[in-house]
Amino acid sequence: MAKTPEKTEEAAATNGAENGAEAQTAPALSVLAQYTKDFSFESPNAPNSLRPRDKAPDIQININVNPTPLSESDFEVELKLEARAVDGEEVLFNVELVYAGIFRVTGIPQEALQPIVLVECPRILFPFARQIVADATRNGNFPPLMIDPVDFAQLYQAKMAEAGAAEEKKPS
Repeated sequence: MAKTPEKTEEAAATNGAENGAEAQTAPALSVLAQYTKDFSFESPNAPNSLRPRDKAPDIQININVNPTPLSESDFEVELKLEARAVDGEEVLFNVELVYAGIFRVTGIPQEALQPIVLVECPRILFPFARQIVADATRNGNFPPLMIDPVDFAQLYQAKMAEAGAAEEKKPS
């Protein structure tokens, strides 16, 4: 009976090593950090911009994703949100936010890395950035600006199509 536990421990050690090897090659996306990198809220025409209005203001929203490799597996991904509300020529508010995260991507083939970094990483960051913008507009005495969900896969595909079109226009 003394040999049975030894075999069990040996089998467990072997299985653990096999599982460890699999875990190293299994695809993984980890969030190492999230932070506000740059933030600005302006209401340049207050208190006039806070008066009641007959119609809703025109709100323009721009979203950009900027990845920066930090190492072979680590990336900083910046999600830049800009929101501007205007009524005619009057700017009611202007919000600029760069919300970033550091992500570790392992076990992903090189050809699949770009879509992970440009689609999945901003998808993780977006709800937090959206909340910061909503809180800022509410704290500026406006209704909270709840930015609609963003299809980062569609943005990525459009960017790739745009890059492909630019390549075709280059002289040979």
